[in-house]
Amino acid sequence: MDRRFSSIAHSHHPIAAPILGVNVNRLLRRADRQPAARILDLGCGEGAWALQALAHYPDGHADGVDIDRYGLERAATAATERGLADRLTLHERDARTYVPDGDYDLVLCVGSTHAFGGFTETLDLVSRHVHPDGVLLLGECFWEVPPTPEALAALGVKSEDYTGLADLVATAEQAGWTPVYAHVSDTAEWDNYEWSWTGSLTEWALDNPGHPDAEAALALAREHRDQWLRGYRKVLGFVTLVLRRG
Repeated sequence: MDRRFSSIAHSHHPIAAPILGVNVNRLLRRADRQPAARILDLGCGEGAWALQALAHYPDGHADGVDIDRYGLERAATAATERGLADRLTLHERDARTYVPDGDYDLVLCVGSTHAFGGFTETLDLVSRHVHPDGVLLLGECFWEVPPTPEALAALGVKSEDYTGLADLVATAEQAGWTPVYAHVSDTAEWDNYEWSWTGSLTEWALDNPGHPDAEAALALAREHRDQWLRGYRKVLGFVTLVLRRG
């Protein structure tokens, strides 16, 4: 999807996941890092998680890694607006090949496991970056119920691409990570996210009827809304895990 459309779609919900800000803050509190925490956000997009983490850890520094130049430019602008530009370093590169200078107290990877080949592969990669006593905050999809053909078609995935929640947690433990807290996004959070996503894109198109991309934006919003409502609503779940080694 065109990154401009993605940015417009997230204009009323800058967190690119079905989770409300109050629960982002709760997760960051439960991560319980020191004020000078060193933070890494892999697949940072427009930097919403990294910036919120910096607000929680007032003497900390964050590195954000993404291949999307447009998203990184938006992250830099947001950091400047929030007075956090001097504490956020952005890296335009493939997160799979990112080589940091040292390790991190807190590593974030929310909704980006596809970039590393899946949940198991993400756990293996991020293990190289987390301090032995550090925390991994990882957001991933799972099946709330057995996936229907309509859900699989809407998402463009196979049933084996995700597991149930219990199996997801078991996979994390098999990789040496123990959940110390988690937040499972509820239906209201999913609905808020999806209505914000499709509604923001629709509003932009209706407010800019002469724009050459207006019709494409409307079509994209309509298609996405149909895939969600007729496909994966109440089928696909999302959990954000707070993990420690153990």
